Amino acid sequence: MAHTIALVDDDRNILTSVTMSLEAEGFEVRTFNDGEEALRGLTQRPADLAVLDIKMPRMDGMELLQRLRRNSAVPVIFLTSKDDEVDEVLGLRMGADDYITKPFSQRLLIERIRALLRRQDLAQDDGETSAESMIVRGDLVLDASRHLCTWRGQPVALTVTEFLILKSLATRPGHVKNRDQLMDSAYGESIYVDDRTIDSHIKRLRKKFKVVDEDFDQIETLYGVGYRYRDPSLEAAA
Repeated sequence: MAHTIALVDDDRNILTSVTMSLEAEGFEVRTFNDGEEALRGLTQRPADLAVLDIKMPRMDGMELLQRLRRNSAVPVIFLTSKDDEVDEVLGLRMGADDYITKPFSQRLLIERIRALLRRQDLAQDDGETSAESMIVRGDLVLDASRHLCTWRGQPVALTVTEFLILKSLATRPGHVKNRDQLMDSAYGESIYVDDRTIDSHIKRLRKKFKVVDEDFDQIETLYGVGYRYRDPSLEAAA
């Protein structure tokens, strides 16, 4: 079954040209001219991935993402203005999985979409074929087959990127992962993102867990080195 892509942009030329390119690659595409229209459409019928322009009338991409994230972990790629680093960082902190700056190569956008969908599908396939995909670290449970994360029995909605970063850390608790290793775990070796991107995702992860448990402190920062996941049971054993 073809993946469904939601494309949200107030530029009709972009909607038309990108839709043609995506449909030529076998995707089903649903287009929206503004954030309000997209929110209604995606609430009624979710997509497999959303590509959102940040600057739009009525409801911009930032607000749309914020409202989508209340009930959905759909993978999101932001389209940002050239060199607008503030938009990029804010978008990632709010839960976007990736971003592309305008003007952009449609081939690059398609590669990013495929990479993100592939990561999501592989996580689900791993869960269906191997019991080892279920990770339990004290109060933390990660179930890749359902893209499910719980902390002390409470669900924590994570994006694909956030899930993969947390999985990388929790797989080997106590071991430090530098930013390059976390980038490879979350994005693969074919896509470059800078250090701030990983830092933003880590901050987002911590914020989500603190909503469930304000004392959550399992993700540790080792300044100048990287991050690690604390497992109290291992510390007690030591």
